[in-house]
Amino acid sequence: MENLERILSEHPFLAGMDTKHIQLLVGCASNVVFQKGEFIFREGESADAFYFIRHGKVAVETYIPQKGPIMIRSRSEGEIFGWSWLVPPYRWHFDARALELTRAVALDGKCLRGKCEEDHDLGYEIMKRFALIIAERLEATRLQLMDIYGDGPKK
Repeated sequence: MENLERILSEHPFLAGMDTKHIQLLVGCASNVVFQKGEFIFREGESADAFYFIRHGKVAVETYIPQKGPIMIRSRSEGEIFGWSWLVPPYRWHFDARALELTRAVALDGKCLRGKCEEDHDLGYEIMKRFALIIAERLEATRLQLMDIYGDGPKK
């Protein structure tokens, strides 16, 4: 079995995080595997984890009636996904599906919320890091919408 503490401490998302906080995260972590085509979570379900992708590729999708599933983004090795565990009412806003065999480290959201309540320094570190991810993803969405709905540069 691979050392989850090493895996987490080497991930860019957690770069510079205090060793004691990494050890707290390990207590909420587990290795998971998803087969090609398997849904990791579905919109509306209880959001109870986030994931560090170690190998593979995941589609983040939404379902549109009369069109079916639409891929919003894909995530691959080295990336994380799933931040709905952090925001009440802790429900997924999208679907996530493995596009190929995917190995990841899952962090249990309920466990982690509890640890963040007990250790506010850990909570602050997690919130800072997720705030950056959320901001980056909002900007990417804005650019995507400009590409879809924009009418080109104004002259």
